[in-house]
Amino acid sequence: MTVKIGDILAGLDIGTSKTCAVIGELKPEGLDIIGVGSAPSKGIQKGAVTNIEAASLGIQKAIEIAEVSANCKISSVIVDITGNHIQGMNSNGLAHVKSEEIGDADIMRVLETAKAVRIPRDREFLHVVPQEYILDGQEGIRNPRGLSGVRLEARVHIVTGAISAAQNIIKCVNRCDLEVADMVLSSLAASEAVIQDDEKELGCALVDIGSGTTDLVVWSKGALVHTHVFGLGGNHLTSDIAKGLKTSLTDAEKLKIHSGCAMISAVGADESIYVPSTDGREPRKIPRQALAEIIGPRLEEIFEMVNRELEKSGYKSQIPSGIILTGGSVIMDAVPELCEEVMGLPARRGVPRGIGGMTDFVQNPQYSTAIGLLLHAINHPDISTYSPQEAQKSSVIGRLVSWLKQIV
Repeated sequence: MTVKIGDILAGLDIGTSKTCAVIGELKPEGLDIIGVGSAPSKGIQKGAVTNIEAASLGIQKAIEIAEVSANCKISSVIVDITGNHIQGMNSNGLAHVKSEEIGDADIMRVLETAKAVRIPRDREFLHVVPQEYILDGQEGIRNPRGLSGVRLEARVHIVTGAISAAQNIIKCVNRCDLEVADMVLSSLAASEAVIQDDEKELGCALVDIGSGTTDLVVWSKGALVHTHVFGLGGNHLTSDIAKGLKTSLTDAEKLKIHSGCAMISAVGADESIYVPSTDGREPRKIPRQALAEIIGPRLEEIFEMVNRELEKSGYKSQIPSGIILTGGSVIMDAVPELCEEVMGLPARRGVPRGIGGMTDFVQNPQYSTAIGLLLHAINHPDISTYSPQEAQKSSVIGRLVSWLKQIV
């Protein structure tokens, strides 16, 4: 999608526990956030829609709050997609240049040949992300437009997803009288908001700990080289707290966000918290270290899981910039420190950057994906992952997503 100065954009991050909506305006100096809204999510499990009506209600509420905040009405949104169905792979393409200099048609053709990989019939391409181009044997070309040559190759990272998962997201959005302008992998969007270009160039990994899933993307030499989604996230922490402290899930979530800590050593021995009871009795006073004793092992499990995937992928030695942590669960104290201890790599907490406007509201890890959706649309205008025209032609069973993979 092409974005120009003065355009109003809306990003929608549909999570397992919370749906976040942000509205931004592109100004000459950059993106200004003019509206923010969030609402509890229901009918979403690990990135997948399980109840369309319930999920739509959460989307509608978040959008309405954002519209009131921005004092404007929106008609379309850029949405994210994640879940266990997401798969990534690297591929190569080759095409012969048919004109005196390389143009868009040549680039499209070589990317199409890179897509010549077999995937199941119930899956579709989400993104084909160029890593580098090779022109007549010359490697390391980022943008071949305008160059002269005969043989053009492309190394790309391909992301695929289940068609049904995308269809169900679109159905939920459509029920709110909104169109889907674009659909972007959650971790790819979050990367736009929290990772700096020099970190991507040197090599780094983004770990986005959402409520239902943990998303991993690896960047090396400025290119996306690996993606993976784990079916474990912040909701597991909340469940552990509720069971361990015998309190409700709602109160456990509040304790996690406001008093949670990933390491016992980071909590003072004299610190205490109050745990609401479920039987109507007065809240119980317990050491804050008791909460850390519950949170630490589960977070450690998540980081060990990510570490194994990095080692399996072969990219762990290629990310000297370390780990950028984002998502609502990383707000807790000592999360980067625990990550460093488990993975042996530098880690930092990532928050949205490069924006203006309502920064006090959105400079928080839980808004990384929603903000990133807007930045992705602005910074990568050539990509078109969703075709409204194709969606209108689809059957009554669902709106078919048409992914045209171009340059990210």
